[in-house]
Amino acid sequence: MKKEITVTGKTIEEAVANAVAALEAPSADAITYTVLEEPKKGLFGIGAAPAKIAAVYQKTSSDIALEFVKQIVARMELTETTVTMTDGENGEKRISVEGDSAGVLIGHHGETLDSLQYLTNLAANKKVEGEKREYIKVTVDVEGYRAKREDTLRSLARRMADKVLRYKKSVMLEPMNPYERRIIHSEVQNIAGVATNSIGSENNRRVVIYLDTKAPAED
Repeated sequence: MKKEITVTGKTIEEAVANAVAALEAPSADAITYTVLEEPKKGLFGIGAAPAKIAAVYQKTSSDIALEFVKQIVARMELTETTVTMTDGENGEKRISVEGDSAGVLIGHHGETLDSLQYLTNLAANKKVEGEKREYIKVTVDVEGYRAKREDTLRSLARRMADKVLRYKKSVMLEPMNPYERRIIHSEVQNIAGVATNSIGSENNRRVVIYLDTKAPAED
């Protein structure tokens, strides 16, 4: 998304600062500008003229993702909440939401959070005619929920694998999203004597843990 404006200031520097504020850019480095008119001091104030620049701010996919989550938080009136972005692995961006009222964004087993992450990725990577933006993958987290959920799932996988080994019967887990199923598969792969498979479709897809030392995990 590209924004273009013409702004003035007593000096070029002030005009640039005004452009950054008006364009809601993160810094002066994020915009490009052309000087249309140099400032004139005039004589005793007579004939003085401000500097005028034409400024352009090209939002990146990362900018759009961060702005999208901030707007959601603002519209939900989640007070005393902060939204920050950091770099992840392989070019991934991680958006973290922190605050006492942020928990409402998690939902049951992270369903609301997953929906927010999905919509954030759609917003960040939406193609606009005439624009060339890089594709990015965005992970959204709230109050460190994803790490806690991963620990819970790995613990569940170990307990259920032990149950399968003890009673020699397969165990079917509750429906999970692809990310959570991969965690279960990954943990069970480290346990001898059991294997995993996924059955069902779409939102009702479940992991089955069963006795089989040779079967590969699949999703």
